[in-house]
Amino acid sequence: MELIIIGLLGGLITGISPCILPVLPVIFLTGGAQSAKFDGEPVPARRSRPYLVIAGLVLSFTLVTLGGSLLLGLLNLPQDIIRWVGIAVLVVIGIGLIVPRFEQILERPFQRFGQREVTNRGSGFGVGLALGAVFVPCAGPVLAAIIVAGSTGRIGIGTIMLTVAFAIGVSVPLLVFALAGRSVVERIRAFRAKERGLRIAAGIAMIALAVGLVFNLPQALQRLLPDYTAPIQQEIADSDQVSDALDLGGLVTDENRELDNCTNGADELESCGPAPSIKGIEQWLNTPDGAAIDLDDLRGKVVLIDFWAYSCINCQRSIPHVVAWDQAYRDLGLEVIGIHSPEYAFEKNADNVAAGMRDFGIEYPVALDNSLSTWTNYRNRYWPAHYLIDADGTVRHISFGEGNYAATESMIRELLLDANPDAVLPAESNVADETPDVGSTTPESFLGSSKDVNFGGGVPYRAGQGSFSFPAEQADDTFALDGDWTIETQYAQPSTPRGGRIRLAYHAAEVRMVLAGSGEVVIRGANGKQKTVTVDGDPGSYGVLGNSAVRTGVLEVDVSEGVQVYSFTFG
Repeated sequence: MELIIIGLLGGLITGISPCILPVLPVIFLTGGAQSAKFDGEPVPARRSRPYLVIAGLVLSFTLVTLGGSLLLGLLNLPQDIIRWVGIAVLVVIGIGLIVPRFEQILERPFQRFGQREVTNRGSGFGVGLALGAVFVPCAGPVLAAIIVAGSTGRIGIGTIMLTVAFAIGVSVPLLVFALAGRSVVERIRAFRAKERGLRIAAGIAMIALAVGLVFNLPQALQRLLPDYTAPIQQEIADSDQVSDALDLGGLVTDENRELDNCTNGADELESCGPAPSIKGIEQWLNTPDGAAIDLDDLRGKVVLIDFWAYSCINCQRSIPHVVAWDQAYRDLGLEVIGIHSPEYAFEKNADNVAAGMRDFGIEYPVALDNSLSTWTNYRNRYWPAHYLIDADGTVRHISFGEGNYAATESMIRELLLDANPDAVLPAESNVADETPDVGSTTPESFLGSSKDVNFGGGVPYRAGQGSFSFPAEQADDTFALDGDWTIETQYAQPSTPRGGRIRLAYHAAEVRMVLAGSGEVVIRGANGKQKTVTVDGDPGSYGVLGNSAVRTGVLEVDVSEGVQVYSFTFG
């Protein structure tokens, strides 16, 4: 019941948000549009039509969100094919509304089954199915939990309940518009001349939505409108009760439930249940012939699992400690396993990961967790994250983020002696802890629409093309854009030959940018100094500023057209 309430609430909030606006004209105008003429007379739509339009949308959206990604992956089809099919169906139905003869041609094959029309007469269900396939609501915490569960295949009854409740919540405001459209049609039905105009308007609205989706115009519209539901969404995201409940939507299982018994960053050993399995790995690196590793085969050894990503600056500062532990204790019974769980799509490339491993001197086994299956199985949320497992296969310590290295190494040594009291341990490693103090540097700033952080440009930040300008006042620890940019899910890229500019207000000793593509990035500081970085190839981390101590400043960055900017990281 808690999941249902949270799903309904999240859906209702989404259903009144600005991201719903592009589909409202279609729902309003098709809620009561009659079918084409047969035998010289128009066939009125059934009174159930608005409900069937919304029912089709709910069904399609639910199935696509939960199972679309997995199904397309199994069939080796592009992830956006469902969206394009939905857009094509909208165009076809829209033309049918405008041109009755075309609609009759479409419906003719179904007459052999005893049906004279399927596109509009009483149905509307097909319209709803098409809308559900292209419907992209704002991704709040509820929808994010659903998408993670769906994309990783952890679809249980809780996930299904949450998804259906969310879809129903979204559908309530939409149903109001569909019923209003039917009411308008009924009021003007006596004026025969206007029926034809209403059908044409509905068809034009449907085709306009399809064309707008092709060019990402709905996202441009959303950038122009303030998201008045954002404060409510944030309250939901910050609620511990909601976070715990959303975990039940497919993340908490009998295999990982006891991990809650561990305290993040504790300075003594705890008992947190059996270690969840390593699963869904696409490829293993640094193992004989690429063989997989099963934790059950490592009983008798102490195991350290390190979740990381090679472009993550926090991981880059943590990895020297892990490498040192591997070198010092491998022959004494420590098995280090790196679980590479990508933040970005480019981090799924095995060659890129292997290059990062060479740069960091990683010789222990690394698993490519590209589907985030093991990440989800451990209910992990951080880069880096360390899970320490004793010789009996029990998780004894968890540490999220940077730091806590001395305590972690002390517990590694304790578990090694528990497993083999006769072991002679070397001196503790002497790797300097370069973890910045909490709040001492600007948080990592992402430019992709899927997880944009620290944007201070004064307008909504949405996927698609848009024109930006620097604000008159910009808050500390934020970035702003100037010029014409295309915002993709994972990066931003200038969309015109003259390029674009970024202004970054930071406090840090080191600033790095994750960049890809081909072109140049020119960085200018307040002191007038200028640095040019040449970018050519796959994404990588580029140093743009290095100071001896943390300081506050402003950088202006000129980005050429062919360069993709993923994020700023700080040290």
